[in-house]
Amino acid sequence: MDATVVRTGTEGKTWGGGNQPLGASYGKLMMWFFILSDALTFTGFLSAYGFSRFKFADSWPIPDEVFNHFPFLHGVDAPMYYVALMTFILIFSSVTMVLAVDAGHQMKQGKVTTYMFLTIIGGLIFLGSQAWEWTNFIQGEYGALKTKGGKILQFVDGEGHRVALEDIAVAHEGERVTHANNTGVWFEGESTVSEFTLEEIKEGFAANDNLFIRTLDFNEEGEKNILSRGDSQKWLDNNAVGIVEGANLTENEYGPPLFADFFFFITGFHGFHVLSGVIINVIIFFNVIVGTYERRRSYEMVEKVGLYWHFVDLVWVFVFTFFYLV
Repeated sequence: MDATVVRTGTEGKTWGGGNQPLGASYGKLMMWFFILSDALTFTGFLSAYGFSRFKFADSWPIPDEVFNHFPFLHGVDAPMYYVALMTFILIFSSVTMVLAVDAGHQMKQGKVTTYMFLTIIGGLIFLGSQAWEWTNFIQGEYGALKTKGGKILQFVDGEGHRVALEDIAVAHEGERVTHANNTGVWFEGESTVSEFTLEEIKEGFAANDNLFIRTLDFNEEGEKNILSRGDSQKWLDNNAVGIVEGANLTENEYGPPLFADFFFFITGFHGFHVLSGVIINVIIFFNVIVGTYERRRSYEMVEKVGLYWHFVDLVWVFVFTFFYLV
């Protein structure tokens, strides 16, 4: 029995309604709804980051100093090079996805397979790169001191170059033991123990006249404030209370812990989207190989996952701009 369709007189027009508004299938419309809701979620996250970024503008880390690592170039200052490469790879994967969708429209199974494979490879490289960036961020590079008020103190030489704690500390004999609740003050503990003690750092600083302390506050020239030798010694003696190496949710050698919190949460949330996209792409990829869409005479599934992949790439452009460029 034929289904009854209500005639509105607007059939054939753009917003004519009916079973397929805009000529789009139900599945494609749902994908657009999902993308819209997800876009609002990312908008909220990035807006929160923006407000925090400008609230602590006088002490926020400089991205060029935080993300300056490059594989196989240890010790070389390469600000943003690897992040730019990651971004290029992700955008290029979006191009291969466009080519896969176009090949699907032409019912060319072989080309769809090739371009989807390249898209998956691009997504996997991006995920691996993000994991590598996280590892470097968590481990840190130079180390710093923290004060009673939560400020971060970094060490620089006479030319303003960062100096690592391992190059300052005067090693003492003896094994350091992690401070646990049952051996220390009630409710105080530490998950890891630093290789150095504050006393070793102070002793090394006193022995090297070419060392200075840099606070995270900006001076009138828009650069981080470097204290004089005398003021550095005073801050070290009166305010330093502990050592910070790397970054986690509570401490961050590069600046306010809030920066690390947002970094882990937003880039992690985006990375989860990329991982989901790769998994979905793999499923669609194997369906293409076994000829599922050839039998259906439609590659719309490739088109739908392509919409999601382009959205993930577009979001990364905003994340990249907020975290690394601003």
